[in-house]
Amino acid sequence: MRHLRPVPGIHEEVWRLQAVLPLHGARRKNSGSHESKLVVIFRGSDEKKLGERNSMSMSDPIADYLTRVRNAVRARHKKVDVPASNLKKEITRILMEQKFIANFTTVEDKKQGVIRIQLKYNDTNSVITGLRRISRPGIRRYQSAGELPRVNNGLGVAVVSTPKGLMTDKQARK
Repeated sequence: MRHLRPVPGIHEEVWRLQAVLPLHGARRKNSGSHESKLVVIFRGSDEKKLGERNSMSMSDPIADYLTRVRNAVRARHKKVDVPASNLKKEITRILMEQKFIANFTTVEDKKQGVIRIQLKYNDTNSVITGLRRISRPGIRRYQSAGELPRVNNGLGVAVVSTPKGLMTDKQARK
């Protein structure tokens, strides 16, 4: 067992395990992966610190919403739960009006609530074929109603934030 130099501010001990990383000069079958695995073992009070590090602030909740829906569609889940907010509820309402999702419900909990989205499928294919965020916190995009892009030549839907609230690109053009 070999101790590695500790990282400043972190007091865990890290061991190189013989089963995970081979000894110098030892040969084993090629697993097809060129990445090494590192095992970190936490003891006692260190487990509490690990949980604290996993809680991170959400800088882009809309990107998180889209990623959760995108991952659920790829995994062919029937439903997906998303932390609730008024903006996310409006986006979900628009997705339901445009028939991209089957249904949604708001489940209240002790925190902020959860939006439970029932995904919609045609046979084995999802109705949602792609989700993309154009205006991001780092790069804001502002366009007039006449300059709004047509998604898939009008077959898709763009959700637009306007002074009158969220709406589709077709509603914004009108």
